[in-house]
Amino acid sequence: MSKQKKEKPVFGTKEWARYNENCIAGCANDCRYCYAKSMAIRFGRKTPDTWGSEVIDTKKLTKRFNKRDGRIMFPTTHDITPNNLNVIMTFLENILKAGNEVLIVSKPHPDCIEDITRRFVEFREQIMFRFTIGSCNNDVLRFWDQNAPGFEERLASLSYAFGAGFKTSVSCEPLLDNQADGLISMLYPYVNDAIWIGKANKLTSRLKINGHDDPETIRKAEALIESQSDDYIMDLYERHKSDTRIKWKDSVKKVVGIYMPVISGLDI
Repeated sequence: MSKQKKEKPVFGTKEWARYNENCIAGCANDCRYCYAKSMAIRFGRKTPDTWGSEVIDTKKLTKRFNKRDGRIMFPTTHDITPNNLNVIMTFLENILKAGNEVLIVSKPHPDCIEDITRRFVEFREQIMFRFTIGSCNNDVLRFWDQNAPGFEERLASLSYAFGAGFKTSVSCEPLLDNQADGLISMLYPYVNDAIWIGKANKLTSRLKINGHDDPETIRKAEALIESQSDDYIMDLYERHKSDTRIKWKDSVKKVVGIYMPVISGLDI
């Protein structure tokens, strides 16, 4: 008798969406810990020095979409910035016009979010925003996220999308310090879906691949890892586990021992 194959838990973007889409190679944010940058470098598509130079995939802009049986996450390997907004709008419109549900993920610029909400108000029921905010400390954000907007800009974007009647959520992955409780309290009034909490994954190895293996960065990475010990994560989970608006990424699920889905895109 053959053994039944054990299903593996989903992780990363697959926790949130069944499909991923992008239309640009590289990302101007050039965040130090970026998983997409490390993958592009590993497979020879980019170098640490060229990742920050965005290259538009012009073929993607004429791609015809069909209605898919699950949510599309866009983007996953680049961001939405004032410099690429027109390209983003074209690609996003093609996805939405086919009737697809889209999870828009960004370290947001307020002007971009305002333009997107105005342009796609008729598709409001198909859109959920998920803004990445790993800290409310601008010094921390400036170090790790480098060229991305500061906390006030991200919070303003969240508030605007919430006030415009769109579905709003936040990814606090990676947490960039151990001040999650304060961050959650500041975000909470503008979230009508969920706040996702996650640790920094494979931090030191990704930093080294991405060309950030200088002593200062590695020292800060080690301090961040130490600050997010299992005890800290367990305590954080205990304080918020009864709140259905707080959800936990795979890095936390493993520590606290809660269910890890084996089907992609369930958003749980």
